[in-house]
Amino acid sequence: MATTGAPPARNVWTALIGGSIGNLIEWYDWFVYSTFSVYFASAFFPKGNPTAQLLNTAGIFAVGFFMRPVGGWLLGRLGDRKGRKAALTTSVTMMTASALLIAVAPTYAQVGYFGALVLLLARLLQGLSIGGEYAASAAYLAEASKPGKRGFFSSFQMVFMKVGQLCGLAIQIILQHSMSDHTLHSWGWRVPFVFGAFAAAGIYYMRRRMVETEAFDEEGTANRERGTLRALFRYKREFLLVVGFSMGGTLCDYMYSTYMTKYLSNSAGLSKDTAALVSFCAIIVFIFLQPLAGALSDRIGRRPLLIFFGVTATLGTVPLMTALKGVHGFGDALALMIVGLVIITGYTSISGVVKTELFPTAVRTLGVALPYAIANALFGGSAEYVGLWFKHAGIESAFFWYATGCCAISLVVYIAMRETRTVAFSSQDRTPEQVDA
Repeated sequence: MATTGAPPARNVWTALIGGSIGNLIEWYDWFVYSTFSVYFASAFFPKGNPTAQLLNTAGIFAVGFFMRPVGGWLLGRLGDRKGRKAALTTSVTMMTASALLIAVAPTYAQVGYFGALVLLLARLLQGLSIGGEYAASAAYLAEASKPGKRGFFSSFQMVFMKVGQLCGLAIQIILQHSMSDHTLHSWGWRVPFVFGAFAAAGIYYMRRRMVETEAFDEEGTANRERGTLRALFRYKREFLLVVGFSMGGTLCDYMYSTYMTKYLSNSAGLSKDTAALVSFCAIIVFIFLQPLAGALSDRIGRRPLLIFFGVTATLGTVPLMTALKGVHGFGDALALMIVGLVIITGYTSISGVVKTELFPTAVRTLGVALPYAIANALFGGSAEYVGLWFKHAGIESAFFWYATGCCAISLVVYIAMRETRTVAFSSQDRTPEQVDA
């Protein structure tokens, strides 16, 4: 049996960075696609209604999510059979290639719809990579964490996700202030994707030096069914729990991230610069909330935080989004957005660790990846498209009621599910009583 094991205490933070930093690139790439689509939508589709062009690019954005279940299956199987490190290294390699494809994609004026096809292929490749990245990262972080601090350390997965979004926003703000609107529409929108490709390549080399977790090494490779669908479907209840568990949370997460900047500028009437600055400041607050909530879950359990999210999101989504539509300046928009982000912290800070705690080591990566990817494809990836579709149809408020219904269903799941905080992954975090048993 391998002896590398989980990193010792002095290297936990090294493992944390290596295991979670790919999520930074994930959210950076997906966020810059969403936010910079207002600049490149006209480059890949014929001139016409700007909202229709945005719908086309949002459609490609959503299609990428439907590759997540495939990526979740492929990389989830790889992570359970060959190790979390193998899955994490493969996913970041695919991220590099997809970012480069978008950066060099030809425009409609140059090659017609072929440019949109290249854009679509890049999004499909990103969907494959991200379908496995989230689960492999969640499994690695949870298994490498110190006993009793799994919620705290795992919350950094969301921290890095939002740092990636913050980096995307920072580049957007810098480019908006250093380039003319014409330049951004012409070629400036390509710059963030070039940065993303180089950053992903750097993370690849970092991950090649990672060590495997103790839980994976203890499991061994003798079990031929590890990482297979047959083994996973022995846990049908847990599979369905992850889908229902993720439905409301992933929808609200994308609603307050990729959709919010457009909502503030397209519906509330704020300038693009102001909308981007509001999101930037709110996400800084959100980042600091994640480890605090993760640490709280290590003390009081995961379910209280999830139920807090479910109740407040079900009751507060419609009034909060309605109030945001009526804001007149930076301060009001920032305050209301922070309220929304406090609500979804009950989900985002611990969603990864709860999913890993539902499955055994042999199918942990696949068990997180596949059902979460399905929920993300159906509810998270489609959030922006559904919101724009309702707006295009003249009934934008219906999107808020749709989100409320999804949150209500998830709340039922949170109330019905068991507490997972005390689940042991390996000998490093088993109590004496669990070892004796």
